[in-house]
Amino acid sequence: MTISLPNGATIAIASGYAPAVPITSITNAKPGVASAKNTLVAGDYVEIACGWSRVNDKVVRVGAPSATAFNLDGIDSTSAVMYPFSSSAGAFRKILGWTQLSQILSSASSGGEQQFKEYQFLEDNAQKRIPTSKTAAGLTFSVADDPLQAGYILAAAAADDRLPRAVRISLPSGSVLIYNAFISLNTTPSLTVNEIMACEITLSLLAEPLRY
Repeated sequence: MTISLPNGATIAIASGYAPAVPITSITNAKPGVASAKNTLVAGDYVEIACGWSRVNDKVVRVGAPSATAFNLDGIDSTSAVMYPFSSSAGAFRKILGWTQLSQILSSASSGGEQQFKEYQFLEDNAQKRIPTSKTAAGLTFSVADDPLQAGYILAAAAADDRLPRAVRISLPSGSVLIYNAFISLNTTPSLTVNEIMACEITLSLLAEPLRY
């Protein structure tokens, strides 16, 4: 059993992207291998756009890159039913840098609950249910009200242009959680006696995160 505390975790927002590069195909493998001309190095992060809904909009770590291909670490695309090869083409954007979102006071998650379809046949004496979709998920951070901080400035820019940003959470254990999300910022600070003035930054997730 491993018990962990988040103390010391750092959160960073993607500060820039390279131009999109076409992906001709992704293999049905574990991990999936993307065919694309590139100059990536192992450990880079890329945003993927493709015809696979379970991979589209994810931010993925690059593994075993060559001049013409790279692994999508953490992506198991072996099922040809869920990942039809014919719709695997798309594009990727390399993340060029990260800016830390500092002075975080607290965080909370919301959504992501499994939804179910309940049904009952005439001859049954009890209902049954099957899982359907999950609710939209998000994270909210309470951040010290400091508009001069670089992370605050970047979050404000993301809230204004309404373009998704990759967000990386680096845990003290060495694990990394990687998200792709729309970022919202409430610039009105809290005003509670003897409490630090804080603003709320909200991430609206575009895809389930990956953990490395």
